[in-house]
Amino acid sequence: MTRPLTTIGFDADDTLWHNERFFALTQDHFAELLSDHTDKDHLMERLLASERRNLPHYGFGIKGFTLSMIETAIEVTEGRVPAKVIAEVLAAGREMLSHPIELLPHVHTTLDALKEDYQLVLITKGDLMDQERKVAQSDLRDVFDAIEIVSQKTAVEYSEIFARHGHGAQRGLMVGNSMASDVLPMIAAGGWGVFVPHGLTWEIEHSEAPDNHARFAEIENLGALTGLIGAIQDGQHCN
Repeated sequence: MTRPLTTIGFDADDTLWHNERFFALTQDHFAELLSDHTDKDHLMERLLASERRNLPHYGFGIKGFTLSMIETAIEVTEGRVPAKVIAEVLAAGREMLSHPIELLPHVHTTLDALKEDYQLVLITKGDLMDQERKVAQSDLRDVFDAIEIVSQKTAVEYSEIFARHGHGAQRGLMVGNSMASDVLPMIAAGGWGVFVPHGLTWEIEHSEAPDNHARFAEIENLGALTGLIGAIQDGQHCN
């Protein structure tokens, strides 16, 4: 009998290892640096607007985030931001680019349980050099059959990736903490989208869950993934 699933895709940041908390800490520091000019809530609103504006130009990742902080600092100070503050923002960005990798719970046990029976593909987006650094430091490279670093996660991108590394998106599953990037476009490509909530998720990655879709599932953590996949293979999973 043909198995429904042959290829499992995994998001990286905040699915396999911690990431967003470093952004949150840097935002707190950024607010302290500009506390004489504006309150934190207003600053974060301006920063988010800048990030949305700059995504088509800088893409996802720490470098674009750093440039957006500098732009926001210039805007909220009406061009009077001290050079020392700009230097502090740049230093914070460099520190983020060197933070150590800390895996989330259940990563090793889940990947080890799946790697013999499925094609495993790491699918992450963002700055190429930074994502490559994190993959190397995670010591997970050899677990995956393929690693794809993309600028954007779309239904077309998923269709192409799962065609290259499996039997198409229809027989693939993508698991991640972003409804907007990991779940919805994978379902649109014809595959399974599995949502694993993370305590900290960038607002731009938020989206409504497709609760009634037959190929959507939500699990509490990665430790529940093998059971879910088993239920899908047996035809027992339904929303």
